[in-house]
Parts: sequence; C-alpha cells; structure tokens
Amino acid sequence: MSEPMRTSPSACIKLKEGTHAARVVLMPGDPLRAKYIAETYLEKPVLFNDVRSMFGYTGLYEGREVSVMGSGMGVPSMCLYAHELFSFFGVDAIIRVGSAGAVADDVRVRDVVLAMSASTNSAAPSAYDLPGNLTPHADYAMLKTAEAAAEELGIRTRTGNVYTSDFFYHPSGNINPKIKATGHLCVEMETAGLYLEAMNCGKRALSVLSISDHIFTGEMLTPEEIREGFNDMMVIALKTAVRTF
Repeated sequence: MSEPMRTSPSACIKLKEGTHAARVVLMPGDPLRAKYIAETYLEKPVLFNDVRSMFGYTGLYEGREVSVMGSGMGVPSMCLYAHELFSFFGVDAIIRVGSAGAVADDVRVRDVVLAMSASTNSAAPSAYDLPGNLTPHADYAMLKTAEAAAEELGIRTRTGNVYTSDFFYHPSGNINPKIKATGHLCVEMETAGLYLEAMNCGKRALSVLSISDHIFTGEMLTPEEIREGFNDMMVIALKTAVRTF
C-alpha cells in the first residue's frame, strides 16, 4: 500500500500519507457502516480518508485489495464521491452495498437485489443533455459475476430494474403503486447516481441491495435479521470485487 499520494481538487477526500484506494471500492451510504465492513470483512484494513467523517479503508479480502468508503445519502452525495474516486484516485469500479424497500410481489425481505438498471426521479440524468432519456445501468460483466457468486453461495437474489428516489418521504401518496406497476423490484436512493457517474467516467459499477422491508406488505426485518441479510449482500459484493480485475 505504498502508491504515490493523489490529491483531489475538492475538500471531500484527502488520502492519508502512504495510503491509497484500491481499484474496486464498496460503498455503503453510512460511513460508520463502512468502518464496520472494514473491521469485520477485511484483513489489515488501513484508514485512507476521514474528511467530513466519510471513512474510507483499504484492506484485503481473499488476498486481494478492496476498499470500502461511505457515499452519504442520496444521488448528489453518491455522485460527488463516486466521481472523485473514479477521476482522481485511480478507482476503476464501485459496488454500492445498501438496503432497499421491496415493491414487487415476488421480492421478499432477506432477498438480495442485483440492480440491472435504475429509473429515477432525480434531475441528474438531464445534466447529460442526451436527446431522449438516459438510462443508468450496471456493468454487465460485474452483474454476471455477482449472479454467479450468489449461485455458488446458495443465496436467493433477484436481478432487475430498481427505482432511485430523491425522496425518503415523498409528498405524493400514489408514487409507490406506480413504481410497482412499471416492474421495478425495489426503491432506494443512490444507485442511479452511481451508474451515471460510472457511465460518464468510462468506469464500472454495480449495486447490490439487501431487502430490509416490503413497502406494500409492511413486513420488516428485526435488527438481528437485517444483520444476517447484510452478510449475504456483503459476501456477494466482496466476491464480485475480487473477481472484477
């Protein structure tokens, strides 16, 4: 872990001396969750960033370097950190790891969703000025790698379209039925932003989501059950990370 220090033109990421980010970074929303992942799943984790308490660590998984860093909540925060990692710190792939609320009838709590693409109510796609509608999507090779890893591990997954919302509390009372009716599997808040940044930077990205609740049935996991589901998501994401390059 002795690459030359790289710098960012913003004040959001500053590598500590003698540290670096790996080519693949896992990104939960919560920086404290990034700390937990590093301490639980990685060997010899080293803190490379703590600006604004957005903790980032680099360590080893199955003998390969992997980093983990928080993204913050929502598309703007994800876009900021993903763009800087891709553009200034030598990162080639990012895997979002986070929770989501199911909307599809055949998606259950404890399932892991692999996001093939992400519809969104965010204004971010319009910034690219593409005639028509820009579709944020996953890297296909990473998606297939994650599906294969899940099959090896015997973990139930669903692959399909997800909905990235700018609203945790949406002012409209009828948006969720519309999201369900158009075939989305679940709702979350960062995937579209990550996929847009990867497409814009010519890099790779995947979102691996753990279903913690179902918006229509009201079923919700206990904290203990969420931890078990989180482990399934993490192992899939980590095995995908070390098989990406």
